Amino acid sequence: MGCESNDQSQFNCIAARMSRMKLVICAILAIFMLSSPTDAYDPLDPNGNITIKWDVMQWTADGYVAVVTMNNFQMYRQIMNPGWTLGWTWAKKEVIWTMVGAQTTEQGDCSKFKANIPHCCKKTPTVVDLLPGVPYNQQFTNCCKGGVLASWGQDPTAAVSAFQVSVGQAGTSNKTVKLPKNFTLLGPGPGYTCGPAKVVPSTVFLTPDHRRKTQALMTWNVTCTYSQFLASKYPSCCVSFSSFYNETITPCPSCSCGCQNKNTCIRNDSKKLHHTGINTPRKDNTPLLQCTHHMCPIRIHWHVKVNYKDYWRAKIAITNFNYRLNYTEWTLVVQHPNLNNVTQVFSFDYKPVVSYGSINDTGMFFGTKFYNDLLMEAGPFGNVQSEVLLQKDIETFTLKQGWAFPRRVYFNGDECRLPPPDAYPFLPNTANMISATYFTVAAIFCLIAVLI
Repeated sequence: MGCESNDQSQFNCIAARMSRMKLVICAILAIFMLSSPTDAYDPLDPNGNITIKWDVMQWTADGYVAVVTMNNFQMYRQIMNPGWTLGWTWAKKEVIWTMVGAQTTEQGDCSKFKANIPHCCKKTPTVVDLLPGVPYNQQFTNCCKGGVLASWGQDPTAAVSAFQVSVGQAGTSNKTVKLPKNFTLLGPGPGYTCGPAKVVPSTVFLTPDHRRKTQALMTWNVTCTYSQFLASKYPSCCVSFSSFYNETITPCPSCSCGCQNKNTCIRNDSKKLHHTGINTPRKDNTPLLQCTHHMCPIRIHWHVKVNYKDYWRAKIAITNFNYRLNYTEWTLVVQHPNLNNVTQVFSFDYKPVVSYGSINDTGMFFGTKFYNDLLMEAGPFGNVQSEVLLQKDIETFTLKQGWAFPRRVYFNGDECRLPPPDAYPFLPNTANMISATYFTVAAIFCLIAVLI
């Protein structure tokens, strides 16, 4: 609709249009801000996700038997103890008759069943893995690890979990079965967002002798991605720096991981540390931190140790400040341009993380199995250390402007907070070095003159 010709009416019309435009812009920004944290895009692992695959292996009189397989395709983010928790909502009035390799946390109301009682009658079942050591008749392939999943980059064979479920009061063919919806995944805490179930081509299986192929009657996938924004308001680790060319140690920024636990922290010399059960984890995973200025459960320290002619060496130390948690099969990911030419890594295992073709500037460090793959709780043994030797590239190597320090650091898949760039250890000023040299020489001459 056009604006009238007189000045006042035209001004009012333009003002009204601008007001409507502001409302539209605000609505778009609000939608973007609400949706952006769940995008869960990790620039160092852009294709990382957990895929949950349902393979219908058999139709039954009132439903089907399915094998549910959970694959952790994340390069450096694992699921630690107490393990994963999977949930969904049934599309109709389905029940779970039996499960092998997993169990639901609640049975629900099964009072309408007289003879054969289902394993679970809840509309929204919650499933957890079985613990190691359960009887063989309750086990299934890749089950019974307490819900612990290794990262794909660290150990693909341990990055899978599976169980079998028999579903009743459901569809009995590809056309009548209804896919579950509203999938949720805890690993073990929040952070994962799952998309809808999608029917995909049926999974093909090979017989043990590899001479015959069989396939599932029906297959659907659910993809879950991780967002650190959803997992926690604050980071869970921080980074400190030091170097051989500067005596200053750049600490983690104050309250790097938030100071919400400041009132419950314990000093490292407190008598409370001798109390029985001080290291026992809580059901809600509440940490018991050592009192520090950064208040992080984990600190990574990067020290530029030696500068050789053709190589340089850095030392990495990981310290645990949580008295209630140790980290099994931990991972440390570092982004640095010189990681394209790693000569040797001492004490840790190392694997390049090549996310973008020829760009090789990211690497994953993890503990050597049965040696230092367990980071103990806070205390005298709550740290692991290693050194890395890197070959120089003459065109890019420098110790100026903090080049020798990492660009990004991740611990167990969560990005750590780095110090501000202006706080990095810096090379001594050349002019100051010359002035100091002249001052030293002058002092020596004065001392000689006094002695004479």
